[in-house]
Amino acid sequence: MTDVPSQRAPRRVASPRAASLAGVLFALLFATTLVLLRSAVPESPETVPDWSGDAGARLAFAVGLMPFAGVAFLWYLGVLRDTFGEREDKLFSSVFLGSGILFVAMVFVATAIAGGLLSTVDTGLEPDPSVVAISQAVILQISNVYALRMAGIFMLSLGTLWLRTGALPRWVSLFTYAVAAVLLVVVSRSLWASLIFPAWAFAISVFLLARSYRKPVASA
Repeated sequence: MTDVPSQRAPRRVASPRAASLAGVLFALLFATTLVLLRSAVPESPETVPDWSGDAGARLAFAVGLMPFAGVAFLWYLGVLRDTFGEREDKLFSSVFLGSGILFVAMVFVATAIAGGLLSTVDTGLEPDPSVVAISQAVILQISNVYALRMAGIFMLSLGTLWLRTGALPRWVSLFTYAVAAVLLVVVSRSLWASLIFPAWAFAISVFLLARSYRKPVASA
């Protein structure tokens, strides 16, 4: 009689370490893309941009870099959710996932509009000034109002999940609440307001990375 081979438990990925690495990558890529995008797109819709030189090159690089930032954020989203394990709250988790996906979608839409404007320059066409002004205003509204609001909701639900599951210390949730409140209340077209979210993601990711190296990894 042959012995039935024992089933090995599936090996889990070290979620805190994977989340922190994905978060650092997202923060760096997204912040770089924002700086390039906002330096090429004027804040005032009345200002007609000249994308035939360095500004056009910066915008093209930002348009090409943004998809990688979005992929890094989706990975960050998934591995963060995995850290909750069986203690996950379905209500806040649904808001957490929905707001994160909406944030990525809105950022992609704003970047695609900028890429569409740039493509008209590459073809040699002279875009209508009113179309350019409307497009610039839409880009700023999506990226600095709607996308940042979704980022604030994402952070509020994530902070609540951390409190309910005890996955992270209480002060991390309170810090997340404070930054989320700024994103939800402050309405600004400034570049620095847009950089609050990647700065928060970088700080949390560094904390998770340091925490994962301090805690001993359990043997399989």
